[in-house]
Amino acid sequence: MKINISGKHMELGESFQSHVESKLSEGISKYIDRVNVLEVVATKEGHRIRVDIHANTGTHSNVAINGTDEAGDVYAAFDGACDKVEKQLRRYKRRLTNHHKNYVEKPELPMIQAKQYVITPESGEDELSEEAAPVVVAERPTHIEHLSVSEAVMRMDLANLPAMMFYNSKTSQVNLIYRREDGNIAWVEPDAAMENAA
Repeated sequence: MKINISGKHMELGESFQSHVESKLSEGISKYIDRVNVLEVVATKEGHRIRVDIHANTGTHSNVAINGTDEAGDVYAAFDGACDKVEKQLRRYKRRLTNHHKNYVEKPELPMIQAKQYVITPESGEDELSEEAAPVVVAERPTHIEHLSVSEAVMRMDLANLPAMMFYNSKTSQVNLIYRREDGNIAWVEPDAAMENAA
């Protein structure tokens, strides 16, 4: 497992880097055996330090793991982010194990290619006027996978995403899940009967 450690607006000492490497090597390997690259970025923001951890498990699963925390000290921020990542992995280790036990060979469904856009209002205002159009600030290729609802929730949670679109493997329809303000997860699925009537 390769671990990349970097600092933005701050220098990171060898002691901190050793702490990161030992804690991640020990903590992550308890729950998942294949991680290609782990990125740890510490960013100084005023008097606070934010640490972001991003782990890529490789192309075999397309699972990304993210954890972020903030504190007044880089060690505390890292430990908080690492604890969040471990909590996510611990929560899903049983589900991943059960998924493999109950796995039934299914025909390989192709991933659907798509584009992901990040847009921003043209001005600094919160609301756009009728004439204003959003400005695309990022565009990158992505794909929409065939997943069960529980797999989609797991992937959204592991990647710390606010929402996720996927093809429901049971219905072969596009579904959407997103995290509500109350912490619960909402699931949007088209009504097949109404879709056929249209």
